[in-house]
Amino acid sequence: MEILVAETYQTFDLIEEITRVDGTRYYEVANIMMNGVAEAAAIKGLIKSVRILQLNIPRSKSLVTYEEYINETYQFPSLQLTSWEEWAKPEGPIADAFNLILQTNHIG
Repeated sequence: MEILVAETYQTFDLIEEITRVDGTRYYEVANIMMNGVAEAAAIKGLIKSVRILQLNIPRSKSLVTYEEYINETYQFPSLQLTSWEEWAKPEGPIADAFNLILQTNHIG
């Protein structure tokens, strides 16, 4: 039986650091549900690890811009993962918004 994640609009409120299988790391803006999915991915060996760096990040125009892009571009995975999808951050307004979120929260 596959457990499905809610297919509604997801709001983000945390920043996490994800370690890929090759040992390289990247940051992601997510929520506790997506952090749980990342934990499941780590248990399955799809990523090496995930850790929360900042909780309760402030809602800002940058956060809403990035959140809208992710919600429009990606389907949120279930806990029954077979692969890990890293969210792209295209150059321009999306990458700028993401980087401003990190900067505002003193990450990176």
